[in-house]
Amino acid sequence: MTIPIPSTPVRSLLELTSRWADLLEPAAFASRSLWLSWLAPDGRQTPVLVPVEDVPARPDHRFVGQLLALHEEVAAPVGGGEVLLAMALCRPGRPGATADDRAWAGAFRDVLDDALGTCWSLHLSAGGRVEPLTDVRYFPDRFASVEDGAR
Repeated sequence: MTIPIPSTPVRSLLELTSRWADLLEPAAFASRSLWLSWLAPDGRQTPVLVPVEDVPARPDHRFVGQLLALHEEVAAPVGGGEVLLAMALCRPGRPGATADDRAWAGAFRDVLDDALGTCWSLHLSAGGRVEPLTDVRYFPDRFASVEDGAR
């Protein structure tokens, strides 16, 4: 299955949520998965979109560490430490975060905050709805500095 990646830059949390909704359409899943995508410093999405199937209900910190290694490999040629690792946790069931979903967000915070700072995000796709599971502080910092430098 090939999913076309839009060329329009993503410049806000709302735009990122909309992008995930478009990419994951329809937002209904038979099993749990984690989708990985990367945004370059200019907001453009890289052509790499990775679905990880059969993700367990509860987080695995070793798995999160392996994702960090994959992120570093993909991000290096695109912009290194300025590349946003955008993730979408997809699962069957009703919309709205569950205790398991919040545990995944906590595991990502534990591992990724120290390594990536504000350069990661997590959305939830369930029950036909996509919503952010974490605050995304990436956009105001990154694009304000890009715009300031362009003046």
